[in-house]
Amino acid sequence: MGASDPSGRDVLRGAIRGQRRGVAVGSLLGAGHQAGEASVPVLIGVVIDQAVGKGDLSALLLWLAVLAVVYVGLSFSFRFGARAGERAAEQAGHKLRVALVRRVLDAGGGAENGRLPGALATIATEDAKRVGVVNMAVMSGVAALTGLLVGAVVLLRISVPLGLIVLLGTPVLLWLGHLLSKPLEHRSEAEQERASHASGVAADLVAGLRVLKGIGAEAAAVDRYRRTSRDSLVATLRAARAEALQSGMVLALTGGFIAVVALVGGRLAIAGDITLGELVSAVGLALFLLGPLEVFSWVNADLAQGRASAARIAGVLAAPRDVAPGGAPPPAPVRGAVRLRGVSHGGLREIDLDVRPGEVLGVAATDPADAAALLRCLGRQADPDAGAVELDGVPLRELDPADVRMAILVADHDADLFEGTLRDNITAALDTPGRTAPDAPERTALGDLERIDPAGTGRTAVPGREEDAMRAAGVEEIARALARGADTAVTERGRSLSGGQRQRVALARALAADRPVLVVHDPTTAVDAVTEARIAAGIREIRRGRTTILVTTSPSLLAMADRVVLLDQGRIVDTASHADLVQRHTAYRTAVLA
Repeated sequence: MGASDPSGRDVLRGAIRGQRRGVAVGSLLGAGHQAGEASVPVLIGVVIDQAVGKGDLSALLLWLAVLAVVYVGLSFSFRFGARAGERAAEQAGHKLRVALVRRVLDAGGGAENGRLPGALATIATEDAKRVGVVNMAVMSGVAALTGLLVGAVVLLRISVPLGLIVLLGTPVLLWLGHLLSKPLEHRSEAEQERASHASGVAADLVAGLRVLKGIGAEAAAVDRYRRTSRDSLVATLRAARAEALQSGMVLALTGGFIAVVALVGGRLAIAGDITLGELVSAVGLALFLLGPLEVFSWVNADLAQGRASAARIAGVLAAPRDVAPGGAPPPAPVRGAVRLRGVSHGGLREIDLDVRPGEVLGVAATDPADAAALLRCLGRQADPDAGAVELDGVPLRELDPADVRMAILVADHDADLFEGTLRDNITAALDTPGRTAPDAPERTALGDLERIDPAGTGRTAVPGREEDAMRAAGVEEIARALARGADTAVTERGRSLSGGQRQRVALARALAADRPVLVVHDPTTAVDAVTEARIAAGIREIRRGRTTILVTTSPSLLAMADRVVLLDQGRIVDTASHADLVQRHTAYRTAVLA
């Protein structure tokens, strides 16, 4: 963890510091409420001594009016103080959720390493909420401390021994409460870890439900989740026992403390050192002190859970990035020349490759792992172990990953769809807020889409890019078969569509983005041969003048490429047309035609 990476304590402090105004207002009003609550038994004692004991009706009415005003004030303070505290807690939780989502979506990646998606969701929801609640705990703690101090001052005025008992006993109780919260903190962290893991496993099982049913593995999946859920239950019960023990011990200590205060006050009244009204006030204050001390027990528990959750949040925020941001400006405009020089990564060994601007290049890899490694380097999801990947002569390592992906779009084979309409999924990358590609499309006053031509072909505008992409990827056929056409709703991850339909929609989305360089990985594995041939021709047409790299073993796609690179055993073996490679290499025929 670097010097600038946040720790759990930094996250906790930042959550409070960011809401300092709300916490201050809530604490002030909460202190007013507790001061009012502490003054109630004092006023009752005054009523007994000044009005009831003397039989003075006017004094009785006067002090009852004062008591009514105090009740109105403490009620107002509680209502608006609690509102300020809740608002601070919710806003702090919201800001943490936004920070976590921003880190997970950071172009440098790395936040998801070693964590299931369900675990990240739990951290961004439950843990963020627990850290936000710490603001409410701080406000309540300040209010409770004010109540204790007011009670102690009044007790000192009534009797020095009583006041000293409160002043000396309260810090001891707080210290004991802090010690008792330590086991809860550790067990709460374990509880959240187990709960997030169970959520992640459940999300994985739901995502792969069709596959599980297809291979008849439902029983094994249920057993796996049962074991994970049982571990989560055990951790939750341990945390609950720790919390119950902490609360019970603090309550017992608090009860004993109040009993000592009441006993000393009673002996002083019998001895005549204090009046009957002062005794009533002292006993009332002793009972009142039970509330603030119980609040401290709750505050300690919330702080313990907040510290555990803050540590988990800090782990995500401080996760090292897979690739570091570069400081060089991206090429403008992007011509689309891609060059690999001595690239070694994963199974790749000293890859040298030049892709000309506007070229359609096929890459046939005999090992899928080599194809995946190449895709990671081209999309800068990882930097090569050796060598460099360049865009128009600028090493990708020197560019910000977000700038790289605005110029080079890598469309993965297993790209997910989003919940929404078919059209929404295709147009998702048309307008990217906050960042513009060096060669980004622009809208005319008539609403048509224009694009700059990086290869100098003379074409300046392509209206209806969305429709062109749908036609090229064969999505128009899908839309015609649906009840509402392109406006038909698509469920989460596109589960309402078949595998081939999802592939075509994902490809249309990549084509509609119209990046200067498009890298497509096996986009037609789930479609029939006739449709595949139409898609190959559509890609060729819509990407005319734009650099396109097809990482695939589809003969239809490779046949329409300008040239094909054969990647075998991590090295480039040959570069030629599809037909020539079929004639020359058995490995190519096995990978492509088998």
